[in-house]
Parts: sequence; structure tokens; C-alpha cells
Amino acid sequence: MGSFFFYLNMVLIAILVGFGVNELYLRIMAKRSAKTLVEEEFKEGMRKAQVIDVREKDSFDAGHILGARSMPYSMLKTTMSSIRKDKPVYIYDQKKALSIRTANKLRKNGYKDLYILKGGYEGWTGKTKKKNM
Repeated sequence: MGSFFFYLNMVLIAILVGFGVNELYLRIMAKRSAKTLVEEEFKEGMRKAQVIDVREKDSFDAGHILGARSMPYSMLKTTMSSIRKDKPVYIYDQKKALSIRTANKLRKNGYKDLYILKGGYEGWTGKTKKKNM
């Protein structure tokens, strides 16, 4: 019985370490790829930028930042060419993980002026729009 709890503890520790490593990886990737903006900074610059929501279409339709364009991360490879490289790109998702991956992919494809919304749509208090179903 004692060895069962030992192995259970080892599995739980491995899971926690895995979460920690993933969080560290995302933070490093975010720092390399884009600047993270708080909501006020995001609002100030978004009129001059391309605002991209990388959540899936159903989440976008349920509610998104006013003026944002739906560009799901799963479709980024095929839609990336419609993003201009000469204008800032403001990216958000529900929290932040997909935004970081998107920024990293865009950076690798030559985009320079990339920004991520801290807290994502979940933390947004500004104007939003919903698609009438």
C-alpha cells in the first residue's frame, strides 16, 4: 500500500512539474515574440492596428472585441497572408496561450510589430459585439 502512494505522489509531482515547464515555455515564447499590453494600452493602439481574435469561430460569434477580425489559430496557416506586415498586429484569445503561439508563428514568418492582450478576452471590459444567432 505504501508503494502505491509513493507512485501516486511521483505522478502528481511529474504533472505539476509539467505544468510549470509549460508555463515557463509560454512566458519565454511571449517575451521573444510579442509585447504584452494591459487593456488600456491595447485600447489606445488598436485603432491603428489589425486586431485579431484567434479563438474558434463559435467563441468569436458568442462575443468578441469590437473591431476584431476572426482568425482562428487552427486556420492561421491559410489566413496568415491576409495580415499586413506593415501594420501592428494586436492578438487576443480567451486567456493568452493561443495568442502567444500565434505571435510566435507570425514572428517566424517575418512579422515584427506584435502585441498580445494581457488577460485575453476573459479580462476585457471594453466594448464587445455578439453575433445574433
